[in-house]
Amino acid sequence: MNWWRKLNQKPLAKLGAITLIFFYLMVIGADFIAPYNPYSAQENGSLLPPTTIYWRNSQQQFIGPHVYPTTQGKTDVETGDRLLEIDYTKPSPIRLFVQGEPYQFFKIKLPLPPKFEEIEIFSGFKLNRHLFGTVGEGKINLLGTDEQGRDQLSRLLYGGRISLFIGLIGIVISFPLGMIIGGIAGYYGGILDNILMRLVEVLMTIPGIYLLVALAAVLPPSLSSAQRFLLIILITSLIGWSGLARVIRGQVLTIKEQEFVQSAKAIGANSWQIIIKHILPQTATYIIISATLSIPSFIIAESVLSLIGLGIQQPDPSWGNLLSLATNASVLVLQPWLIFPPAILIILTVLSFNLLGDGLRDALDPKTVNN
Repeated sequence: MNWWRKLNQKPLAKLGAITLIFFYLMVIGADFIAPYNPYSAQENGSLLPPTTIYWRNSQQQFIGPHVYPTTQGKTDVETGDRLLEIDYTKPSPIRLFVQGEPYQFFKIKLPLPPKFEEIEIFSGFKLNRHLFGTVGEGKINLLGTDEQGRDQLSRLLYGGRISLFIGLIGIVISFPLGMIIGGIAGYYGGILDNILMRLVEVLMTIPGIYLLVALAAVLPPSLSSAQRFLLIILITSLIGWSGLARVIRGQVLTIKEQEFVQSAKAIGANSWQIIIKHILPQTATYIIISATLSIPSFIIAESVLSLIGLGIQQPDPSWGNLLSLATNASVLVLQPWLIFPPAILIILTVLSFNLLGDGLRDALDPKTVNN
């Protein structure tokens, strides 16, 4: 496991991997970790700032971490600020593993194209315990609430499922296409190679983000967010495999002349066996590195589409449509807690994938000199 030892010597790659593992665990367990349902609105709780946690009550007695019921009050005529009404007579203790709204933990559904219903693969486990919450009327909104009074932290956790998994599902679709088509073109050559490479060149000239914007704009508004999610993945994947196919073709042209390939031919192996069992595995290093570095492009594509209102639609959360509030200048000034968390998460995720990809490239490349 020489590559693993080299990867352990890359602190930035390790930091990227740890960050990504943490993010994925958080969004997978969003039902349990999120204190509230991301679709539930709090009464008179729109645009509340992050909750202040108190340790002493109004009589300055230490009673542990707690919050107070908070609602939006009247607007100050002079300053224009919305005042908060806090009921200091009803402290609500913060507890771990509190009872809350029931949910189906680890429920898995498969989105299908339009005119088809979603398929429920696994119904999950019905639970009502949350990692943390309050006992009483007070609500704990660590990142505040949005204009509908929905907890921003809960929406970030649920929205991360779309933003993080769109990249993984995208490479599962696009990379087999690129590997197989690149392998066939490089191995057989001739007219087939010319046809496939011309197709690759045409696809590489298509500006992906503009195509996504154009296609998303003509989608019927009746599509659910799950169906939009599926279409974004399919469109991005079908135009994203061309670059990989071109590189794989170049590697296959070199590998097919190696002695072990000629030996496989001599013992009677057919072309498909040689491509799948002997040639493509030799490109595994590049494929792993390329996959790691390609995932951010899928995440950014979804974020951009949702940011401009053509991707995942409200009320379903994604980091992109949570960030769409940045188009309102007043939100940037008055409610910055709605903007910075999704922006920071997108930046950290893309940066972590790039750091991990760079580390894998150095660790898996036999030509890399370990300084």
